[in-house]
Amino acid sequence: MDEPVDTKSSRDLFDRVAGVINRIRPAVQADGGDLELVEVAADGVVRVRLHGACIGCPSSSMTLRMGIENNLRALVPEVTGVEQVVDA
Repeated sequence: MDEPVDTKSSRDLFDRVAGVINRIRPAVQADGGDLELVEVAADGVVRVRLHGACIGCPSSSMTLRMGIENNLRALVPEVTGVEQVVDA
């Protein structure tokens, strides 16, 4: 049986991740892109959607790993990874 989800701590985690995303956002926007926080899963995986110049940019995977994931993991220890959500 699945453990019940603690919505208060889930919301707190989402809010802390959103705070880090909002600190990173100006650097991404300075290059003509943007990012959207889509989800913080129960297993700590953060899902983001890239917008603007980030779409199709060869450096976007480096930005995702080196910029976004490293910052999130350093500032929010519960984060286990970051995945990009791509619209079909």
